[in-house]
Amino acid sequence: MTRSDPTLRRYERPRRPFSLAGALFGLALGLALGLLVSWVLFPTQQVDVAPWQIRADDRMQYLIAIGLAFSADSDLDRAVERLITLRLPGDPFQALADAACQLTTTGYVKNTSGLRAVRSMMALYQSQGRSGCADGLISAEAAPTTVVEVSLPTPTPLPVATKTATPQSALLSTPTPLVVAVPTAQRVDLFEAISVTTSCSAAQGGRIEAYVYELNGSTGVPGQPIRVRWSGGESTFYTGLLPERGAAYADFVMTEGVEYRVDMPGRAEPITTALAAVPCVDPTTGERAITTYRVIFRALQ
Repeated sequence: MTRSDPTLRRYERPRRPFSLAGALFGLALGLALGLLVSWVLFPTQQVDVAPWQIRADDRMQYLIAIGLAFSADSDLDRAVERLITLRLPGDPFQALADAACQLTTTGYVKNTSGLRAVRSMMALYQSQGRSGCADGLISAEAAPTTVVEVSLPTPTPLPVATKTATPQSALLSTPTPLVVAVPTAQRVDLFEAISVTTSCSAAQGGRIEAYVYELNGSTGVPGQPIRVRWSGGESTFYTGLLPERGAAYADFVMTEGVEYRVDMPGRAEPITTALAAVPCVDPTTGERAITTYRVIFRALQ
C-alpha cells in the first residue's frame, strides 16, 4: 500500500486530547446520578433541628404545643423559654397572640381540639397583658353555660286548722317553674393506645416514642401530655415539642433495667403491659442496644 492509500490517511489524522461531546455526556450522567442518589436513594435527613430553623407551618404547630403544654402544667418559665427558642421577631407573647388570631380567622377553631388549642394560647398571652383579634372572636372561657328550665316543687305551708273544712286541693304542693343555670361540661378529647411496637437501634438508644393522632389516624395532635411512671418516680412530656419529628411526636429516654407504665393522664387509660428497658442487638450493626418502644394513641371521636 502507498502513502496515498485512504486507509493509511485515516490513522495519520491529528488526535484530540479529549472529546468535547464525551466530556459533556459524562458530566450530565454524573450530575444525574448524583441527584438520584442525594434526592431519591439517600435523601438528607435533618436531625437535632432547633425550633427557630423549622418551616413556618411547623412553627405554628410549635406555638400551639407551647400553649397546650402551658394549660397542662402552668409552668410560665418553661413556656417563656420555649417561645424564646423560636427567635420570633419582636415581642414573643404578641407573636403568640397574632398566631392565635391567624388560627381563629382561618377556621382552625371549627372543631373542639382546635378551639381548645387557641384558648390555651389566649390564656398564655393574656396572662402577660397581650391581646389579639382572637379575644373578640371567641371566648376564653373553658366551657359554655346552658340554661335549662327545671320544674321543682315549691312547698306550700299547711293552713291553720279551722272549723271549716279546707279543700283537699289546697293541701297539695304546686310545682313552680324554676330556672337553673347548669354548666355544660367541656368535652375532653379521649384517646386510646392502638399499638405498641418495638425496635432496636444502637445509634438511637432505648426510648419510648409516643405518637398522638386525631381520629383519622394521620393528623398529629400537639401539646398532648404523655406520662411515664416507674418505681420511685414519674415524668410527663408533651407532643409537638420536637418539630423535626412532627406534631404527633414525643419521646422519653429510658434507663436500662427499669420498667415503665405509659398513659395520657386524664385522657387515656394506662397501657396494660409494662415497657421494660431490656437489652437487644441492633440487626444492622450487631451492636448491643436498649429496646425502643413505639406507642401510638388515637382519638376515640
